[in-house]
Amino acid sequence: MIFSEFVGPERPLSWSLQFWPVGVCSFIVALAATWLCKKIALKLGIVDRPNATVKTHAEPVAYLGGMGILAGLTVGILAGVVLLKDMEGFDKSLKWLLGILAGGGIACFVGLVDDLMDIRPWQKFSGQIVAAVALLVVGIYPGLHHTANYFNWEMSPNIELALGIPIVIFFVLGATNSLNLLDGLDGLCGGVTVIITIALLLLSVHRATWGFSETGDPVRIIVCLGLVGGVLGFLPFNRHPAKIFMGDAGSMLLGFVVAAMMILFAEQVPRWWMASIVIFGLPILDTATALVRRKLNKKPLFVSDRGHIYDQLMDRGIPLKKTVAICYGLAGLYAFIGLAMSQIGTWEAFGAYIIVVIASALVIWKKGFLKMEGHRGAVKKPEVGS
Repeated sequence: MIFSEFVGPERPLSWSLQFWPVGVCSFIVALAATWLCKKIALKLGIVDRPNATVKTHAEPVAYLGGMGILAGLTVGILAGVVLLKDMEGFDKSLKWLLGILAGGGIACFVGLVDDLMDIRPWQKFSGQIVAAVALLVVGIYPGLHHTANYFNWEMSPNIELALGIPIVIFFVLGATNSLNLLDGLDGLCGGVTVIITIALLLLSVHRATWGFSETGDPVRIIVCLGLVGGVLGFLPFNRHPAKIFMGDAGSMLLGFVVAAMMILFAEQVPRWWMASIVIFGLPILDTATALVRRKLNKKPLFVSDRGHIYDQLMDRGIPLKKTVAICYGLAGLYAFIGLAMSQIGTWEAFGAYIIVVIASALVIWKKGFLKMEGHRGAVKKPEVGS
C-alpha cells in the first residue's frame, strides 16, 4: 500500500506526540486573544465596512483577528522552545523558530498597516520581502544541492545560497498573497489553512519518524501545531456570520508561515518539497486562475474583483456555507494527493506533479472559471448571506 512506510524506523510516533502542549497553548491563547481583539476593534472602530463591489457583508465587521492568531502562534512556539531545550541541536532549532516568528510578526504588521491605511501593492510587497529576509538571516533556504544531485549536477554552497534567496522571496510573496486572495468568505481562509497545515503536520511527523533532521524535524512539528492551534482559536469567531475578520494581518501571517514550512520541506529530499507545494494547491489554483483570468480579459492584475473561484461558485447559485465546504473538500483533495506523492519515488512524484498541474488547469478552463462577465467579474451578482 502507498502509505505502508509512512512511519519510519528511526523515531516512534510518541516522539512527535510530546509536542502536543504547543497546539493546546496556541489554541487557548488564540481563543482568548481573538475575543479580546474583537472587543478592542469594535471600541476603536477598526472594522471592515461593506461596499458595492468586493465586500458584500451586510454590516461592519471587526478586524484584528490576525493579531489573535499571532498571539496564539507566539505562545505556541515559545512552548515548543521550552520542550526543545534539552534536545540536541537546540541552538539551531531556537534560531529557526525565532526567525519564523519574527518574519511572521513582520508580515502580520504589514497586513495590519494595510487594514488600517490601505497601502499600495508595492509597499505590501516590500514588507513581505523584509519578512522573507528574516528566514534568510537565520539560514532557512532550500537545500538545492539535493535536487541538483538527481541531475548529477554539482552545486557549491555559494551558488545554492545565491539561488535560494530569490526562491525564498518568491515563496513568501506567493503564499502570503495567495492566502490574502483566498480570504473572501467567512471561515474560508482559516479553514483551508487548517486543512493545509494538518497535512503538513502529517508530513512532518512522517519525516520525523525517519529521522532526517535533528533541527528541521522538531521545528516543522512545532510550527504546524502552533499554526493549527492559533487558527482553530480564531475560527469560532469567523464562521458565518463572522464576528471578526483576520484581515490582511491574518492572511499574510498565515501565508508567511506556510511559505516557511514549504521551504523547510526543501531541506533534503525533493519530493517532500513538491508534496508540500501540492498540499498548498487550492490557494495556488485560485491565485493562478485570478491572474490568468485578469490577463486574458485585459484587467489590472492587482485590482480586487469578485471573480475568484469561490465567488464564481456562489454566482452559480451555490450558498455560502456550501461553497466554503466545497473549497474545504478541494483543499483536502490536494492535501491527500500531496501526502501520497511523498510516498513514491522522486521521479514518479515529479510526474504526478505535472499531471496535477495539467488536470487542474483543464478543469478551470472547461468549467469556465477564466471568463469575466459583469461589473464584478463573475457570472451574476451573488445573494449576500445565502
